[in-house]
Amino acid sequence: MTGSSPRRAARGFTLIELLVVMLIIGTLLSIAVPRYFRTLEHARETVLRQDLAILREAIDKYYADRGEYPDTLVALADKRYVQSIPVDPFTKAADTWTLVQSDDPDHPGIKDVHSGAAEVAVNGTPFATW
Repeated sequence: MTGSSPRRAARGFTLIELLVVMLIIGTLLSIAVPRYFRTLEHARETVLRQDLAILREAIDKYYADRGEYPDTLVALADKRYVQSIPVDPFTKAADTWTLVQSDDPDHPGIKDVHSGAAEVAVNGTPFATW
């Protein structure tokens, strides 16, 4: 024989080896998972900022073209200023936008839009004030 017994070669991992591997995996996950969730939150905030910019630009263009503010966000989509009303990434609905009406009695309609989400951004500002 060559020095190693057949029983020794067929042996699997010990419990200690498996626990060490599980400990390493757990440590790596405890580092990666919080970073992943922060990245998701940052991505949703970026999408919200972009959606608000698109809606506000569409409202401005509508006003510049027609001399009046739109009555609803659907009017922006109907007149092709936006392809469709975007979905708020925090409320996950297109009908939860908070609409700011114009103060000018000669030009009624929607002059601004905010998120309808009740949450607060990473920097501490409420989404409803964006």
